[in-house]
Amino acid sequence: MSLNFCTIASGSSGNSVFASTDKVKILIDAGLSGVATERGLRTQDLDCAEVDAIFITHEHTDHIRGAGVLSRRYDLPIYATAGTWRYLDHYNAIGKIAPNNRLIITPSVPLLLEDMEIMPFDIPHDASQPVGYTIKSGSFKIAIATDLGHISDNVARNIHGADIIFIESNHDLHMLENGPYPVHLKRRILSNVGHLSNASCGRFLADIFCHKTKHIFLGHLSEENNRPILAYETVSKILLADKIDIGIGGTVGLSLADRYRPSRLLSLT
Repeated sequence: MSLNFCTIASGSSGNSVFASTDKVKILIDAGLSGVATERGLRTQDLDCAEVDAIFITHEHTDHIRGAGVLSRRYDLPIYATAGTWRYLDHYNAIGKIAPNNRLIITPSVPLLLEDMEIMPFDIPHDASQPVGYTIKSGSFKIAIATDLGHISDNVARNIHGADIIFIESNHDLHMLENGPYPVHLKRRILSNVGHLSNASCGRFLADIFCHKTKHIFLGHLSEENNRPILAYETVSKILLADKIDIGIGGTVGLSLADRYRPSRLLSLT
């Protein structure tokens, strides 16, 4: 039995991650164009025609851009919360979806697809009914949580104990406060339903770390208010101060999810 994971892309240009077991292949979000998603999967020797379903975290464009196209092209079911579907329908955000491919998930209620258990959980973000996901197969667990205004108890509870954690490290506080964004946008990002800073991400990871965790991906880095090296150094400094053995040769891998290129495929076996 195996549980596999890679990022396809992560950032305001588009977000999508891939997960699979021996029997199921899914995408969490489809925020790239359909063509770009197909291309990203091919770099991992994966075929979009083999994907079984798309799970949406929330309705912002960088998470849904290609969802409708892929659903229609490959007859893929789309899973989203009732609140997300209301938004998608009201604004016709992903076009017409076949009735049998419109599926509603409920936070804290697990869904079983063959040998994969998918658990949506509430996250604090300024969207209609946003969720993160845990994915389990056998004894393995992946946790996915981006677009977080803060770390709620519910988020911490769901992420704890994951073998692979994919979490937002959106901005450097100094860069955001002194950067070009208008005041109202800075306030949104800094709010309890905005985005998570590098430092907040690092402190959270240190607080919930357990020795089951094998790899951490930092995602959704802001192009304007962050730098990859800054996100990595901020988070790694906090983790190393807590005596968490990360990095090259360490017991825990720490990677940055690229804005445009897929990560390597990790396999838990």
